[in-house]
Amino acid sequence: MAKGKGVRIIVTLECTECRTNPDKRSAGVSRYTTMKNRRNTTARLELKKFCTHCNRHTVHKEIK
Repeated sequence: MAKGKGVRIIVTLECTECRTNPDKRSAGVSRYTTMKNRRNTTARLELKKFCTHCNRHTVHKEIK
């Protein structure tokens, strides 16, 4: 028998500035993937990561 869903899930982080700014240099959006513990971190994850399109460190938020 297979067990249910695991505790750790893979989430996608997306740059908030690339998504909201239509007048940016390139047409892409910076995305990272990471894992989080579903039981310990129930809220959406927010991390400062390097955005290759903005060319600086920006806030990346979890998307579905």
